Amino acid sequence: MARFIISFNDGDMRVADDEWEQVAEESHMVVRQAKAAGVWIFGGGFHTYDPVVVDEDGNVTRGPITKSDVVLGGFSVLEVQDAAAAYEWAAKIAKSCRCPQEVREFIDDPESVN
Repeated sequence: MARFIISFNDGDMRVADDEWEQVAEESHMVVRQAKAAGVWIFGGGFHTYDPVVVDEDGNVTRGPITKSDVVLGGFSVLEVQDAAAAYEWAAKIAKSCRCPQEVREFIDDPESVN
């Protein structure tokens, strides 16, 4: 099994104000399907972009580490058989979120598995 992060950038979702409830329900339906299939690990979206940076000495400062026009808006972490399965889930998420999804595979690290 392989772990993938499926994500989209803040601002990518193009949703009319009166459609947010429907988008939320459809997105939650995909999460419920992923949980029922046993592939869901964790995911969510962010309210705002207000990161902090914590350095190796524990100092906390306003972020980001590096300024970028790309800002993560939401993500899902899934454990699936292969990239093809990740792409199938990404398509479902894309449809429910109304935007394309980026798919990246995590490095296989036995120390990071529960």
